[in-house]
Amino acid sequence: MDGSIATEAEDFWTVAGRRLTSRLVVGTGKYKDLEETAAAIEASGAEMVTVAVRRVNLSDPKAPMLQDYVDPKKYIYLPNTAGCFTAKDAVRTLRLAREAGGWNLVKLEVLGPPPHLYPDMVATLEAAEALLKDGFEVMVYCSDDPIMAKRLENMGCVAIMPLGAPIGSGLGIQNPAMISMLIQQTEVPLLVDAGVGTASDAAVAMELGCTAVLMNSAIAHATDPIRMAKAMKAAVQAGRLAFLAGRMPRRMGADPSSPLTGLIR
Repeated sequence: MDGSIATEAEDFWTVAGRRLTSRLVVGTGKYKDLEETAAAIEASGAEMVTVAVRRVNLSDPKAPMLQDYVDPKKYIYLPNTAGCFTAKDAVRTLRLAREAGGWNLVKLEVLGPPPHLYPDMVATLEAAEALLKDGFEVMVYCSDDPIMAKRLENMGCVAIMPLGAPIGSGLGIQNPAMISMLIQQTEVPLLVDAGVGTASDAAVAMELGCTAVLMNSAIAHATDPIRMAKAMKAAVQAGRLAFLAGRMPRRMGADPSSPLTGLIR
């Protein structure tokens, strides 16, 4: 719901038929251990978590399993293709995820080479087409390019997720004007994904009108991940409320709070 008046209970969003009230989506990697992972996710209030299929044990019962700490009955698992650099690898990874866990809602990302790891949009389009034909519900990580984003939406992707800045950079929203343009043209959920470094970055994304914010490193690499998760939860809520409230207009010059007439002489 994007109306100007909404209670917190009414202000939900949906993706591929799934209803969520938290507008913070968090990753499950980069923490010191699974105990910290679980505690940070709990503190964040997130209802959806991303899982890097290539890096997380989802099937070997003899090894520590994420499911033992982050209950898949409590959270929506979103398998992703982190670490994939070709369309072929990304498609194969998500097909394996569906076979292993039955997941159909997935996050697609295909990266370009280091050091920038910028979205490879040609490969992303190729992979998205194959996955959609396979019946996947695809949330797609992409560049902040309105042409490519609209093409992915028109193909049938269920959410568009432009980067705020390069993955893991913590630079914040580098191009808010382009993010705003993407929001205006996009009819499916739009999440800023990558680049958030601190709570103010998350608030900015929500104030722009993003549906939600996705992050991992900003919480996992904080000195105190649990406290940062709480900060991100509050920032996303504050940014959303500010967006719904409608900020005052910017103006050049002052506009005093008190009248300048009828002063005591």
